[in-house]
Amino acid sequence: MSFGRPPNTTSFTASPPDRGSFPLDHDGECKQAMLEYMECLKENKAINGACRDLSKAYLKCRMERDLMAKDDFKNLGFTSGPNT
Repeated sequence: MSFGRPPNTTSFTASPPDRGSFPLDHDGECKQAMLEYMECLKENKAINGACRDLSKAYLKCRMERDLMAKDDFKNLGFTSGPNT
């Protein structure tokens, strides 16, 4: 049975995320950094340019606690500049 799709279509094959999966922060080790970043986004109408330093701090926290693979910030979209 096709359940709403034409019977001749090929099956969809899911692909993994580009950077793989990472553990959730069940223990809240980086929760404060995440909350500060989310509050900044809220205050700046979701314009993340003003919050890049908080975003970087959150990612740094995750990397330091092995909640994501360590990587150079340049590879994560941060270039040297005033807010990085």
